[in-house]
Amino acid sequence: MKVNKVDHICIAVRNLDKAREKWEVLLGKEGPDDTYVDESEKIRVARYLIGGVGFELMESTAPEGDVAKFIEKRGEGVMLISFNVDSTREAITELEAKGYPFIPDARGEKARPFRDCEFAFIHPKALNGVLTELIDYRWDELKK
Repeated sequence: MKVNKVDHICIAVRNLDKAREKWEVLLGKEGPDDTYVDESEKIRVARYLIGGVGFELMESTAPEGDVAKFIEKRGEGVMLISFNVDSTREAITELEAKGYPFIPDARGEKARPFRDCEFAFIHPKALNGVLTELIDYRWDELKK
């Protein structure tokens, strides 16, 4: 498995609009480069591209969502780091063979759909308490 780059870093926030007000000043941005709601993951996201790496502010859209649970347990802050790989499914197969546990979604699937790619979460217990995501999104800069 080859890691192409750090894809993004996610910050769990209680209120996305208030968090944007604080972070956009620091980031020198007047708004996010991308926004989306992922119903299956129960999140609303503002994504900023900084030096080719995504910086995401994530708010839960439901009290039972993973972001809400994270904030309840640990407070607001860095929730995960994501690495871009060529194939999420191949990375899962390779890492599972080496003993890395993955977190399945509600359907029991380890590879989860997002736009025109897939992502998967490695359980934090395997990587020093850090929730780690693998994603095979094809960024334009990787095609060069």
